[in-house]
Amino acid sequence: MTDALLDQRVVITGAAQGLGAAIARVFAKHGAELVLMDVDAAGLDAVNASIGGGALCLIVDLGDAAATADAIAAIPGPVGTLIHNAAILKPEPLDATSLATFTATMNVGIQAAFQLSQAFWGGMKAQGGGALIFVSSQSGIKGFANETAYCAAKHALEGFSKCLALEGEAHGILSCTITPGRAMHTPMSERNYPPALKAQWIAPDLLAPAFVHIATTRDAALSGQRLNAWEMSQQQEPPQ
Repeated sequence: MTDALLDQRVVITGAAQGLGAAIARVFAKHGAELVLMDVDAAGLDAVNASIGGGALCLIVDLGDAAATADAIAAIPGPVGTLIHNAAILKPEPLDATSLATFTATMNVGIQAAFQLSQAFWGGMKAQGGGALIFVSSQSGIKGFANETAYCAAKHALEGFSKCLALEGEAHGILSCTITPGRAMHTPMSERNYPPALKAQWIAPDLLAPAFVHIATTRDAALSGQRLNAWEMSQQQEPPQ
């Protein structure tokens, strides 16, 4: 067990399934005090039950600024690590993308990242440090047809993280983006992956150790970087 995570409050968004649920499971094994956020109440309940029922589950639409603020207000103290994993991916051509879809995708991807980071920033400074980890993808550095909203949100997240890394350096606050590094089997990938990627996908649990490493070491050399969860996880020992 990693002592650095014992009783550390860790907020994970998009925690009801896929990568977020996998991250919650591994952090629970390390004794972290978990706050899980998602719009899917049943999914969050199932994840919480699977880790022993000790997490604070906040049912929230992170695309709604007021609801996000209310959820933040329900967290009972400072946060040591934020893992912003929630995202919306609805592939469709530009001329079929509604303003509502574009706005929701951007709000969950970057507006919520801003609200959460700003809310936890003061507490992290007071504690002498913290970790802000933003889940990105190839869509954060490349363009893909039929992903105008998703790519825009992930590109924004990349720039946002770099700025926070610079501002956080003097306070011991690490900020980075992290990509899966491998095709992973999640409900989102079931809907969107072509057969070639589905043939090689892996369980998201294999990527989760990278997040523990970042949260425990808070290695300043990682701040401002775009990290690869698969490569990092291969270098970490599994939780006991």
